[in-house]
Amino acid sequence: MEIAVLGAGIVGSAVVKDLAEEADFRVTAVDKNGQTLEKLANVPHVKAITGDLNKRGFVASVVADCDLAICAVPGFMGFETLKGIMAAGKPAVDISFFEEDPFMLDDLAKSKGVTAVVDCGVAPGLCNILAGHVEAVLDKVDSYVCYVGGLPRIRQWPFEYKAVFSPSDVLEEYTRPARFIEYGQEVVRPALSDIEPIHFPGIGTLEAFNTDGLRSLRKTMGAPFMKEKTLRYPGHAQLMRVFVETGFLSEAPVEVEGQSVRPIALTSKLLFDQWRLEEGEEDFTIMQVIAEGQKGGKRYRYTYDLLDTYDRETHTTSMARTTGYTCTIVARQVLRGLFTQRGICPPEFIGRTGRCYENLLSEYEKRGIGLKESVVEI
Repeated sequence: MEIAVLGAGIVGSAVVKDLAEEADFRVTAVDKNGQTLEKLANVPHVKAITGDLNKRGFVASVVADCDLAICAVPGFMGFETLKGIMAAGKPAVDISFFEEDPFMLDDLAKSKGVTAVVDCGVAPGLCNILAGHVEAVLDKVDSYVCYVGGLPRIRQWPFEYKAVFSPSDVLEEYTRPARFIEYGQEVVRPALSDIEPIHFPGIGTLEAFNTDGLRSLRKTMGAPFMKEKTLRYPGHAQLMRVFVETGFLSEAPVEVEGQSVRPIALTSKLLFDQWRLEEGEEDFTIMQVIAEGQKGGKRYRYTYDLLDTYDRETHTTSMARTTGYTCTIVARQVLRGLFTQRGICPPEFIGRTGRCYENLLSEYEKRGIGLKESVVEI
């Protein structure tokens, strides 16, 4: 089978390598950065194409002969890239986490008779799959909350953070209002607000704060209480609130020495160098999902705990593992007919499909990703 991976950054390259391990897969990696592609030069069954995916007609040309495409580009170009894949009539799995509503492409996907699994990483992604599974098991889900973060193992002043995925997408998390569900109604709160400390065994105390992470669950899941909060080392949220409140993350241009400058462009330029993970620098991914609901007249609480660390043997970051491998596992499910629903499919649809959920857990175990489930009657 021929698979095209559009975007070969930290996560995209992990996707390419995982798929290339299959003897019956041939992978085409596409990126505009030739140096990024050079790192994949010695990976068997991989062909590299250097090019700009924003160029008119380029997406259609690189996916023309593939059986499935992976969209692993930065969020700002994800919607149009996925649209190009759909227009070419190819199934897709997306981890670009674009801001636009993916269901705007539902009619296009259905008209082409293809499957497009969107937001298929760790969060969004795995957390949605868990939500969908619990929703399928229980008669009714009353509440859902997800705490999630990717962090460097070593804390370094002043930010105590490194971007384990696209830095521009991280800044968007800090500026976009967070949408939650309370008493069945959507409520909006500022990003970085409602900071609370949470202790995790083996890690210590982290802080959780509001971010806009529910995404498709706001529409597809009927629980009256739902929220997602991002995890960082204590103090990071307050520091980033200073950047927001003083305008350093504003898109509105200001004049500086006769030049029009977008503050966020300058801030990004200065921050990204400091937030870049160095070669071999270790990270970890931590997530806790808690869902409560009813079945047969009784109430239950489902708790899922994920703690994954940098793979020293393959030099793969934890965020690339948890995001990329979720994507590749689901891609295999689509290619092999385990998941056949057509149209735009958020990951909770995977969780509602029993054989897909069990397959995901099995494939996680093979890759050493530890996900623990706890179910108690309350």
